[in-house]
Amino acid sequence: MSTTLSLDEIEAQDQVMSPVEIFSLIKDDLIGVEQEFGKQVDDASPIVAAIVKYLLESGGKRVRPALVLLASKLVCGATVPAAIRMGAVMEMLHSATLVHDDIIDEACVRRGRTSANVKWGSNVSVLIGDWLYMTAFDSSLRERSFAILETLTSMTRLMVEGEVLQLSLIGNSHISEVEHLEIVRRKTAYMFRACAEIGALVADASHEQRRALAHYGLSAGIAFQLVDDVLDFVSTEDKLGKPVANDLREGKLTLPLIYLLQQHPEYRPQLETVMQERGFASVSREAVLEWIKQHGALERARNEARRYAEEATDALSIFPPSEYRQALLSIPRFIIERDM
Repeated sequence: MSTTLSLDEIEAQDQVMSPVEIFSLIKDDLIGVEQEFGKQVDDASPIVAAIVKYLLESGGKRVRPALVLLASKLVCGATVPAAIRMGAVMEMLHSATLVHDDIIDEACVRRGRTSANVKWGSNVSVLIGDWLYMTAFDSSLRERSFAILETLTSMTRLMVEGEVLQLSLIGNSHISEVEHLEIVRRKTAYMFRACAEIGALVADASHEQRRALAHYGLSAGIAFQLVDDVLDFVSTEDKLGKPVANDLREGKLTLPLIYLLQQHPEYRPQLETVMQERGFASVSREAVLEWIKQHGALERARNEARRYAEEATDALSIFPPSEYRQALLSIPRFIIERDM
């Protein structure tokens, strides 16, 4: 009988796979994903092809295609050609969201490179984002699966709603933990869920398996974003590929600051000053970091991420042991321990 393993138990039983070991399980399939990208780009006009190649070659870790591939192999134990095609679809959709996010945020840097909106302008970039969305959905239609299309359309709608919700709360220092977690689910976690669920669908998973993988993806996605909330303060610009404490500079309160203000509302005027100035001219970044460290807000946020990572591993308890289950169990641990 399959059993639930906590993150600590996975490590204690020497079941943690390294990122290299995880990606080695799907190395050939990821090459296939890259080839799918190439097919789509080759059919585009020269200017579109040049910009899309720039975006897809910008150093992404291909986490989302990896989730599709590993989920499908967990279910059936073999390479599923549709999983390779859908892995490419999910990476295109992810790239589209990043392009649109950078336009909205007026970002200058993405993954350590000049953002598309700076390099080609917002008008061209928004159209490239649209092209990526439409190309991804065109590819999905070829799978002739209503379940896949339903999953993708629901995910996209929720992500757009999440972006609108976040924009409505820009500069609002009274955002609640519940509101922030709703943004996290919609903007990040629902795509993780869709990746794992689509991996199950293309492998003809049972309803129970599909539901378990969807739960795994959602919880892992929430953990991923909550760790991002922490890293936004404690990492470096080189590792993040964007300025440190960028969320606060853009007027967004994330979980560490929400926790800080729950216990110490006296810091609210200083944080509002940063959001109004869109920078740290009057209040230093170092001071903000000291506050959230001193009052335990960073550790509390990381513990919340750990709780969701544990939920992700629990969801896989219905599957028998395999190298693919071991890989998926290892991912939440690396999510909460990553430093970039």
